[in-house]
Order: sequence, then structure tokens, then C-alpha cells
Amino acid sequence: MAKQKKFIFVTGGVLSSIGKGISAASIGMLMEARGIKVTMIKMDPYLNIDPGTMSPFQHGEVFVLDDGAETDLDLGHYSRFVKDAKFSRKNSFTAGRIYDTVIRRERAGGYLGKTIQVIPHITDEIKAHIFAAAEDSDLAIVEVGGTVGDIEGLPFFEAIRQMKTQVGSENCVFVHLTLVPYIPTAGELKTKPTQHSVKELREIGIQPDVLLCRSDRSLPKDVKEKIGLFCNLPGDCVFSATDAKSIYEVPLSFADEGLDEKIVEKLKIWGGRPDLSKWKAMVAKITDPKSEVQIGIVGKYTDWRDSYKSLSEALVHGGVANDARVNMVYIDSEAIEKGGEEGKKNFELLKTVDGVLVPGGFGERGVEGKIQAIEYARKNQVPYFGICLGMQLAVIEYARNVCGIKNANSAEFKPGNPDNVIDLMENQKNVKDMGGTMRLGAYNCKILPKFQGKATAAYTAYGKESISERHRHRFEVANPFRSKLEEKGLLICGQTTHPENGQDLVEMVEIPGHPWFLGCQFHPEFLSRPLAPHPLFAAFVKASLGKAKA
Repeated sequence: MAKQKKFIFVTGGVLSSIGKGISAASIGMLMEARGIKVTMIKMDPYLNIDPGTMSPFQHGEVFVLDDGAETDLDLGHYSRFVKDAKFSRKNSFTAGRIYDTVIRRERAGGYLGKTIQVIPHITDEIKAHIFAAAEDSDLAIVEVGGTVGDIEGLPFFEAIRQMKTQVGSENCVFVHLTLVPYIPTAGELKTKPTQHSVKELREIGIQPDVLLCRSDRSLPKDVKEKIGLFCNLPGDCVFSATDAKSIYEVPLSFADEGLDEKIVEKLKIWGGRPDLSKWKAMVAKITDPKSEVQIGIVGKYTDWRDSYKSLSEALVHGGVANDARVNMVYIDSEAIEKGGEEGKKNFELLKTVDGVLVPGGFGERGVEGKIQAIEYARKNQVPYFGICLGMQLAVIEYARNVCGIKNANSAEFKPGNPDNVIDLMENQKNVKDMGGTMRLGAYNCKILPKFQGKATAAYTAYGKESISERHRHRFEVANPFRSKLEEKGLLICGQTTHPENGQDLVEMVEIPGHPWFLGCQFHPEFLSRPLAPHPLFAAFVKASLGKAKA
């Protein structure tokens, strides 16, 4: 007989952006540390099929998995906290995908003429998706996106309400995250928002088993008892979710509160005492580093930091690898491009940083400002790291200013230009569906180990010749220009052969003799972990520290 799976459902109340993703990931980390095989699932109630076409201003970054699934940024949190779980497109789904699945089945006659309703058809499909994603785990931690009370989230709440009856109360725990604000003028913590949030949950049939109370301070015992009394659960099931300086402190805070012990008790699941020593040592390097470095992130989403969430975390991890604090200086490339006082101010910021990073992105806005920043880094021997579009723009800058191809550009911005050093693959130039031209997910890359008798920067970072990295892009370095770029000193230090069309593609470039100038077509930030910093971020931060100390 198969062992009964356990489920933890994490919901949020009072307001959005309260920290459900970090809380769920922290619980997952603690459960995994107890020896439990964990998976994590994100259910989003919006009607988009996935976040792939959504604006970074609205939704933050798109996190990409090995199988090419474009997912919510919380999958990034899960990946960074739960080290052994393997995530696929099963682990992230939206209301749009659920409705699309049901409607397609109805159109194909799958329901034999029945009237299709939210209950049971939509809720059954949600539960089927949960069970499918939980298949290879002992414990599935499921985060419900949005806030309790949102109309679009009701089918998801109804589905998880049914789950408790279906799998049994000893196999299902509801964790609800709420806000307990401190009002300075009154000099006290206010519990009413939490009471109302739990009331909303109970009205739809869900009684939380555990409350996580987000606050700027720890909750005294009497406040926990009061919350428990009004929310119909014991005071020892109410826990503080205190603001932390680093997100990596959150699981340690939860462990100190005894949250994982309470969850294990309620689920009646065996798990050894967690060994958190490595995690604590990592956090100590973040909170009390030996040195610090300034990294300039040149982009156009600088006012919305969630657009670069995995990137900023990977830089933190690079700092951990070098026992250094990475101070991120966000530089607006669009302002540089437009010039004027704001442009001068942003360009002057370049002169204050120890390393320059241009991240991925889509669209022409701010591109020329990024190219100016790349030229500055190249000419002034400032360590440079270009990711995806950041690599493509480094190639364009080099083609214009070193190779003499004055009109060098990308087909993304100047279609039909004969000097596009960045272009679509040949077999994709007539594809009308833009989604059909995307290169998504994991691809292998062969690294050039040596050039003129010296180890390449790419090989020095990785220490191996064959790697696999995740991609999310549409355009490539145009092969007809490769020889001219290399003749003028731009080294192609990593490449792949496309598995479907056999075309050789540039994956990495670097400039020999520069302190550290490297671009990669893939997104290394998606594979960086706090306990296993990505080699390229570790190497880039190390090179930038060298400049800082020079």
C-alpha cells in the first residue's frame, strides 16, 4: 500500500506581498533538513496561462525551469531554499491553465455532455494538478497565490478545503500568513486584521491550523494567546514571522519559534532534528562579511527590483562565496540613453562601482544606454558580466567600436539591417508565432578550456568543459560575423549545437587580457543557491573585489 502523502497549504491574508513565498520556502527548507522528501507547488489565480508574457512591472521576473516552463518568481525562492527538489512545469500552474484544460476537454467531448461548473469540474482539475505535482514526494507544500477574499482565488480555496476531507486532517495542514501591525501612536500590536483574515477563511470552510503573524517585532505570549482565542486555535499554534535583514534568516527564525516542530506534530510525520549549521554559517557571511563590493546593475526595470530577483540573490550568493557584502547600485540605462542631467547622474554612478552587470531583457528601450555602460567597462578595465541581452549588447558594442561595423545591431531592434550581429536562427526567420522562436530551458554548453596557453575565464570559473544552463531568449549571435569578431579579439569561449537543427550557437564570449569581461547567452542566476553559489557570479564578484582593493 502506498504511503499517504502529506500536504501543507500556505495562504495569505490582509494584503499582498506579505511574504508567502519566502515563508513557504522556509518551511520547505526546514522539512527537508529533517530528512523529509519535499516538493513545492505554486497556484496562481490569474487567468494568464503562465507569466511568460506578463510585464515585469506587474509580476516581477519570470523564473525558468530545466524543462522550459516559464513560472512565477516564487519557484526561484523554492529552488534556492529546497536544494534536493526537482521542479518542472507541474509545480506551477494558474487559473488560466486550469480553465484551459477543462474547456479543451469539454470541447473534445470529455465530459459526455455534462454541464461544466466550477464545482466539481474546476476544483477537481485543481486537485488533480496538485496530486500530479506531489507524485514523487512525501510532503507537498502548496502556496495559494493572492489574498484570501480575492474573487478569482475562490476555486483554489474551495479545492484545498476539499483536500482536507479527501486526504484526512492528519495529512493536511493549513498555514495562514497574516499581518500584525505595530501602531506607534497607540504603542501596541493590533490583532484585528488577523482576526478578520481568519474570519474570511472560516467563512469559506477553512480553519487554519497554524498562523504565521508578520510583524516588525516578535509577538509576546499574551498577544499570541489573544490571537488564538479569537481565531479558534491554541496559542502555541500562533507564530511570529518577524521582519529579517536577510531572507535567509527566515527559516532560522521559524526554527527558533518551533514552527517546524509543530507542523511535524500535526502531520504525524517522522523527521530527524534538522542540522542547520551550514545554513547558519552562510547567513553569518551575509550579515557579518569581511569585505564589501559595489556592483552596478544597468537596466531599465530599476524601480521594480522583483524584476531582477534571481539576479540580486545570485549576487548575494557570489558575495557568500567571497565572504563579502555585495552592494547593488541600480543604474537606469534609459536615463543614460536620453542624456541630460539625469543621464549624467546615472553615468557618473558607473564610475563609483567595482563591477558592471547588464542583465537580460526584451525590447529596445534603454539599449543604447546599456551599450554605453558596456563600452565604459571595456575601456576602463572594469569587470563586466553580461547575461543574455547583456551578452548580445556586448557583442554589438565590440562589433561597432572594435571591429568597425558601425551599423552593428540586433534584428530585435533593426529588422532587415544587413549588419545585425545578433539575429534569429536561420530556420526561425519565417516563424510567425513569437513563442515558437524562443529558446527555453536547459541546454548543454561546451567550454573552451584554454586560449594561447592560458585557462579561459569561463573554464577558470566552472573548472570543467561541459555544463548545462537555462535559457530564455529569442535571438543569437549571428554566425556569419563570428570570424570577424574573433579576428579582432573577442573570444568565443562557450558554444552549443542546437539539438533540433544542428546549428552551432554562441553561448559565451570573453575578452582575453581584460581583468574580467564575460558574457553568457543563458541565465546562470536561475541555478545559483545560497549554499552553492553559481561559479560565474562567484568569479565576477571575486574580480570586482580585486578592483575594489586595487
